[in-house]
Amino acid sequence: MDLDAYVAAHQAQWNRLEALVGRRRLTGAEADELLDLYQRVSTQLSVVRSASPDPSVVTHLSSLVARARFATAGRRTSTWRALAGFFTTTFPAGLYRLRWWWVSTALANVAFAVLVGWYAYSHPRVWTSMMTPEEVEQFVGTDFEQYYSQYAHLDFTGLVWTNNAWVAAQVIALGVLGLPVFYVLAQNVLNVGVAGALMAYHDRTALFFGLILPHGLLELTAVFVAAAAGLRICWAWVSPGALPRGRSLAREARSGVGTAMGLAVVLFVSGVIEGFVTPSGLPTWARIAIGVLAESAFVLYVFVVGRAAAARGATGDLVARRDLGDALPVAG
Repeated sequence: MDLDAYVAAHQAQWNRLEALVGRRRLTGAEADELLDLYQRVSTQLSVVRSASPDPSVVTHLSSLVARARFATAGRRTSTWRALAGFFTTTFPAGLYRLRWWWVSTALANVAFAVLVGWYAYSHPRVWTSMMTPEEVEQFVGTDFEQYYSQYAHLDFTGLVWTNNAWVAAQVIALGVLGLPVFYVLAQNVLNVGVAGALMAYHDRTALFFGLILPHGLLELTAVFVAAAAGLRICWAWVSPGALPRGRSLAREARSGVGTAMGLAVVLFVSGVIEGFVTPSGLPTWARIAIGVLAESAFVLYVFVVGRAAAARGATGDLVARRDLGDALPVAG
């Protein structure tokens, strides 16, 4: 390797890193630049050491990298600040970027559930072929309602939360294959549609919606978001756009991880509602109102906080890098 040529090619970066390390205060853009240059110069130091270990160059770069490492460590965002940044920028921006995916998924699934419910209501053999008359009577009379009160409130909250968060994470992870997402959605729609038809057929419609809507609005929305994130990962390698296929898939996968993390919190909220509000003695209208408020808060979070974050350039990518073209502007 021609060391003189290598030094000449990278001297400007070394000088810039030297200047940034010497500053006491940095802007956000300068802090990002410092971290980027630190990584680049660290790589260049390794190249010089292995290919042309000139003592003076190695000593200079080693000192520069050490000072840059100290500077970046000293300026790292605290855990709490990073967590706040995730929930005020990264997660809502990802939800906003996916908005048409999960809104379309939600509308399609609701329409499918209504169709399934109508068919099952009009054709009772749908459930009579699967359940005996005694089982139907038990489901309608006691089982459906008692499901929400068979455990202590806190235990039931933990049970449904961990189960739903695990399902959401699986849907996102398996999204790259595409078909598993549709399978999970179909199972969910069939269960809700047939159960609703069964309850309606036996004049228990009010009870059905009184127990489903308080937690179900937010819970099902989270499931639809997870499905949309999974399908978006699948689409990233089917149609990568301007990015190379591997980078497109990696970007959506990183966003999917962030979505799964954020949805765990959303599903915790729906789990608390399901564990404490759904089986409570509150009037039906009050329980449903709580569910509507939770769903409305989520929608506002997406379309107010998420839209603002997207306008600032956030995409939901956990490690977005503008210089690599991974952070793309999102239209409002």
